[in-house]
Amino acid sequence: MKTEGLRELLDESFPFFKNLSPIDQSTLLNSAVDVVFKKGNTIHNGEECTGVILVKSGSLRLYMLSDDGKEVTLFRLFPGDICMLSASCVLDSITFDVFVDAEEDSECVVIGGCIFESLSRRIPDVKIFALESALSRFSDVMWVMQQILFMSMDKRLAIFLLDESANSRSDVIKLTHEQIAKYMGSAREVVSRMLKYFAQEGMIETSRSLGVRIVDKKRLRAISAS
Repeated sequence: MKTEGLRELLDESFPFFKNLSPIDQSTLLNSAVDVVFKKGNTIHNGEECTGVILVKSGSLRLYMLSDDGKEVTLFRLFPGDICMLSASCVLDSITFDVFVDAEEDSECVVIGGCIFESLSRRIPDVKIFALESALSRFSDVMWVMQQILFMSMDKRLAIFLLDESANSRSDVIKLTHEQIAKYMGSAREVVSRMLKYFAQEGMIETSRSLGVRIVDKKRLRAISAS
């Protein structure tokens, strides 16, 4: 990305950018790198300080991984979103590991974590932005935890299908049973059994080639709201 275009992006993404000194602005600009992540690539493995990620196109998935290898999707990031949890060195209070994968080919700008951390230590506005960005996502995380701990499987699956349909703007969800189970942090057998029930009730159709097609959104919404 040309320097001027990158400057405009940082100015739009970070409310503190215009108030930085020319030297600090240049430091931030010089640490920003254009990266294209291929679908399925792991961008952040929960250990290193990858940096702050700005999504320009595509989508990223943030998830937690249990000791037995079960994944639980926390939230997704789309164009215009910022991933702060991938910069663990900036947020000392974040003590759990978060993983980030590219759900599709995604063009991003990555700002070096060490540079961002250095700025946040010297400049309160940068630190406040980092904390507020992270905290704004904890409502998403708590919503996921609430589903896992307190909701029945049929309600969780109905919510998942409706959310996926809204995100893709399509009634066809091109995910396998195994992928849905992975994203929900459940067992494939449980998901397959519930999908079969939904299909028998005429709410969805399933096929190996297409995945899941929503047929009756009204009934799925009724289950999700029950």
